[in-house]
Amino acid sequence: MPGTNLTREEAQQRAQLLAVDSYEIELDLSGAQEGGTYRSVTTVRFDVDADNGAETFIDLVAPAVHEVTLNGDALDPAEVFADSRIALPGLLRGRNILRVVADCAYTNSGEGLHRFVDPVDDQAYLYTQFEVPDARRVFASFEQPDLKATFQFTVKAPEGWTVVSNSPTPEPQGNVWVFAPTPRISTYITALIAGPYHSVHSVYEKDGQSVPLGIYCRPSLAEYLDSDAIFEVTRQGFEWFQEKFDYAYPFEKYDQLFVPEFNAGAMENAGAVTIRDQYVFRSKVTDAAYETRAETILHELAHMWFGDLVTMEWWNDLWLNESFATYTSIACQAAAPGSRWPHSWTTFANSMKTWAYRQDQLPSTHPIMADIRDLDDVLVNFDGITYAKGASVLKQLVAYVGEDEFFRGVQAYFKAHAFGNTRLSDLLGALEETSGRDLKTWSKKWLETAGINVLRPQIETDADGVITSFAVRQEAPALPAGAKGEPTLRPHRIAVGLYDLDAGSGKLVRTERIELDVDGELTAVPQLSGRRRPAVVLLNDDDLSYAKVRLDEESLAVVTEHLGDFESSLPRALCWASAWDMTRDAQLAARDYLSLVLSGIGKESDIGVVQSLQRQVKLAIDLYADPAARETLLARWTDATLAHLRSAAPGSDHQLAWARAFAATARTPEQLDLLDALLDGSQSVEGLVVDTELRWAFVQRLAAVGRFDEAEIAAEYERDRTAAGERHAATARAARPTAEAKAEAWASVVDSDKLPNAVQEAVIGGFVQTDQRELLAPYADRYFEVVKGIWESRSHEMAQQIAIGLYPAVQVSQETLDKTDAWLSSAGPNASLRRLVSESRAGVERALRAQRADAAAAGR
Repeated sequence: MPGTNLTREEAQQRAQLLAVDSYEIELDLSGAQEGGTYRSVTTVRFDVDADNGAETFIDLVAPAVHEVTLNGDALDPAEVFADSRIALPGLLRGRNILRVVADCAYTNSGEGLHRFVDPVDDQAYLYTQFEVPDARRVFASFEQPDLKATFQFTVKAPEGWTVVSNSPTPEPQGNVWVFAPTPRISTYITALIAGPYHSVHSVYEKDGQSVPLGIYCRPSLAEYLDSDAIFEVTRQGFEWFQEKFDYAYPFEKYDQLFVPEFNAGAMENAGAVTIRDQYVFRSKVTDAAYETRAETILHELAHMWFGDLVTMEWWNDLWLNESFATYTSIACQAAAPGSRWPHSWTTFANSMKTWAYRQDQLPSTHPIMADIRDLDDVLVNFDGITYAKGASVLKQLVAYVGEDEFFRGVQAYFKAHAFGNTRLSDLLGALEETSGRDLKTWSKKWLETAGINVLRPQIETDADGVITSFAVRQEAPALPAGAKGEPTLRPHRIAVGLYDLDAGSGKLVRTERIELDVDGELTAVPQLSGRRRPAVVLLNDDDLSYAKVRLDEESLAVVTEHLGDFESSLPRALCWASAWDMTRDAQLAARDYLSLVLSGIGKESDIGVVQSLQRQVKLAIDLYADPAARETLLARWTDATLAHLRSAAPGSDHQLAWARAFAATARTPEQLDLLDALLDGSQSVEGLVVDTELRWAFVQRLAAVGRFDEAEIAAEYERDRTAAGERHAATARAARPTAEAKAEAWASVVDSDKLPNAVQEAVIGGFVQTDQRELLAPYADRYFEVVKGIWESRSHEMAQQIAIGLYPAVQVSQETLDKTDAWLSSAGPNASLRRLVSESRAGVERALRAQRADAAAAGR
């Protein structure tokens, strides 16, 4: 949307001029069942540090503004409201009072005040999503994180509704809820959730502290809500965080609201966390899904301190906000008493760091502490560097300064800056005090530079296999073409693990671990000289640092033969990740990666790792394999998925994972017959329950290969007339391999802007099928014809879905690169859209390199 940007300089100037005291916000949502617009009345009290006559502006995205009153004087909305801003001229030194009356709009994009109608009960459900700059879609606000204030909401809503905000829910006066003012918080973490929600309540109590807890979802999901499990994880988080942070939970209550059509995983609204309601599991899922949900719950709870209690001054420290929550949530899962997931660092290494490494090799790579010039910059910066690389580097920092010293510094930081705003230097200063380490050089090399280092062991042995010298060689590869910055060697705190095969168990067991600092190009490890060379030398054991790790030739040979035999899950995950990274870098052929996975996945006990390997193999074959060999490799993989499905323990997580993997790639008539038979019940696999979600996986595959058409899809939707069923049916319809189905799907997304965010995402997911390249080929040109216009006319979330999702990524060819380059040079996209398209282009370029490597491997 034009006119909604805000620059860092504008925010700094406004922060120097203003100190905001309070907001009083009145919202009339009594017409929410019908939709349209609602009345929003905002009264803001703020102080001005300038002589009379100074000017500024307040932010508002609204269809109409009816009244603007500043210090008792009426301003003409037609004169002062433009480009999502209300000009505020003639300010007074000291206290000013502004009142704005507007009509604001419900959205279906997951931004501002989102309105959803549940097809099960035809009732409307509302929730707000304000990060980064969308509180201004609901009330007039100084939309930047460092202008904190108190917020008092008064809400008129339909009879019988539940209304939840940051403060405890009061008893309604008729159909009006008058909430108490919040503590001083930022605009983007205020919240309002309203509708006939179902709720379950409990309390966290310890040492005289009592915090009310609530869990909410739509009534149509209530039968699936496992509130006891959610409360259990929440209480573990309260225990662990309050001990580690030495600061009591800072708000009056803690509600978690599972809401529909949510764009992100969750959002850390103070005391009223919103979470995507796909985390209320309607069907059987693997333990990896429960682990991911628990990490999300803990991530948002950690934000109550880091982000909500103490908030970044500007969005260049977004990384610290998200990285801290990510690091501490994983650490809590790994260490909290009674946690189900003590192996959570394995999951982190396997998923989050893989995301970080991928992001860090794109032309858009950037320092962790990114230069955020404006809101457009931050909106595309919720990426693998901000979350996953940042959390990896925090883990490295904890190893560097010591865990106890790290948390003592964090405790001092919270006490010094409670309910205020900070910069990175505030936290680093506190950590320097407690650790005695000078972090200025560390910060400059880790946080202010881009790119990844590569660590390799350099081993020399004598004729008897005794190590005569051992060193760690560090490399700083050139940054991707187009990336800013220079390669940088960094200080690393790593562990070197030595592993040998145990004769009795056949397992690879760690026999020794040495922890040390690595700095510069070559770091000697004299402690290893004179020792017999082990079977495997693993650098960055325990995954303390952030770096690509390569195995020496002898270790690689053992790992290739015995990757599934590591006794512990984390070294397995590190080796799996290294193999995948080598595949993406065209150093390991896709066919060899497939062979490696097939040789070891049957021994992999960690279900999260198994599911990642399944996704990666499919991606490797679809995009990185020589096209001439693709069908042969797909057949080999699909045969393996069916064999594992049949041999997996009945009712196990592994069985479910293999059923889904098989459904994603079934291709022969016999395999497709089996899917059809599992659907109609004429065949079964012992222990496999073909429940609602698994049925849809089968239906979508059968639709994608042309077995199912509208009649079968509609019949399945009749079985599941829910919001989830609507999304699944939209995916299945868009997946059909006909020109008509593709044209219909494209038109619904591109030519119309009526689809809600979740349905649009579902249609895009069905439209793009890797085995429909020829059918999709004409849409490459159409993408470049429309994407800029969509970016300029749709909201950010909706436009980003289209810009990324419909890019012709499956057309892996020089022609796609050329078309992209021509568009980038002629279309004049803004920086955010240019970044997203350039990232997609880099994926095609990487796939071309990998395909050449795979073709070369065929001629070995």
